[in-house]
Amino acid sequence: MSFVIVIVCIAGLILLTTRWKVNAFLAFLLVSILAGILLQLPLKQVVGSLQKGIGDTLGSLTIIIVLGAMLGKLVAESGAARQIAGVLMKAFGPRYVQWALMIAGFIIGIPLYYGVGFVLMVPLIFSVIYQYRLPAVYIALPMLAALSVTHGFLPPHPAPVALVGQLKASMGHTLLYGLIVSVPAIIVAGPCFARFVRHVPAKPLDTFKPADIEARLLPGAGISFFTALLPVGLLMLTTALPYWMADSPASVKDTLVFIGDPAVVMLLSLLVAIFTLGKAGGRSIPAVMNLLADSVKDIALILLIIAGAGALKQVLTDSGVSQQIGDALQQWPLHPLVLGWLMAAIIRVCVGSATVAGLTTAGIIAPLMEQTKVDPSLMVLAVGAGSLFFSHVNDAGFWLFKEYFNLSIRNTLKTWSLMETIVSVVGLIGVLLLSLWI
Repeated sequence: MSFVIVIVCIAGLILLTTRWKVNAFLAFLLVSILAGILLQLPLKQVVGSLQKGIGDTLGSLTIIIVLGAMLGKLVAESGAARQIAGVLMKAFGPRYVQWALMIAGFIIGIPLYYGVGFVLMVPLIFSVIYQYRLPAVYIALPMLAALSVTHGFLPPHPAPVALVGQLKASMGHTLLYGLIVSVPAIIVAGPCFARFVRHVPAKPLDTFKPADIEARLLPGAGISFFTALLPVGLLMLTTALPYWMADSPASVKDTLVFIGDPAVVMLLSLLVAIFTLGKAGGRSIPAVMNLLADSVKDIALILLIIAGAGALKQVLTDSGVSQQIGDALQQWPLHPLVLGWLMAAIIRVCVGSATVAGLTTAGIIAPLMEQTKVDPSLMVLAVGAGSLFFSHVNDAGFWLFKEYFNLSIRNTLKTWSLMETIVSVVGLIGVLLLSLWI
């Protein structure tokens, strides 16, 4: 009976967010309360579970997500993202322009949230299309595939960070493994797949034709690359150093652990960006602080969705049904990583939101982690890959791509939706291959 209740609750969540367009945070709260009542939690405990779930989830994530948003805002507004893309375009030339855009999307996508990255980089894509007279979809897909992969696989993006917390994974290992898995996923879904849809007709809207930006207003190329990639470098360095310095004094190890904490890494990266992209770019500290405040507004809803998912997870945990599901799933004739991917993929197709799909899956599959030998960081990536599966008409990204490139729904399905599906499947294959050695 418990399984039926969980299925009914997930179906209710899907209906609330898709058919009746209820705000995702509100939908999570309503479904969490319903689940608590149906699963016979004492009424006085239901609200306590909601509060504990929200507090536990946001407690470990808010600093990272907020600081990541602030860093991304500075990278975008300072012109560093455009500078990175421009340098890569010059280095690769017209013949390999797809690869230049793909690498630019990957680098820029690490600190930028997907929606911000999409809106920021589309004008660059259009400038290439107008300058070299190349097919729009053929040029766009590699960069957008890179943005999508960073959104689903790599910290400090909200979903991977939240999954790391829920599945008790290592942030550094997740980033390292995610980088390994990301490369083939982007290449296959980007330049390789784009060759097959080269002739799909698209008429980018003149509205989005970019204006020229004065070169003197952009930060230097070196400082742009350094600042955008600093959190990645610090996380990888502090993950690797303890292995190289195993015989160091305890005080040194403690210092490395402190500096390597994701929250500290993001804080240090942001402080550097404030001076390299803010003050050095001619902005006053108050002006930079206003930018940072605006960035928090951009992610407020994301934080609330993560909080709602935490509430549902806690209700399932406190009722004991999560443990029952974990015990039952262990009997399924599927590899745990495939199971995590499949659950996230099904919820993604139904709900549309990659974040909701990933976090909902994590709440259900978390008990299974204690009963298997699967590396939690690999499970984070498997669930993240599943959460990107087949974006269609219930996903905002689908409509962004359709409208910006002036495509029909059919051609959007043939291009955007298939690209997302390829990213998801290749990502799963990469995780499974990686699991053979980890």
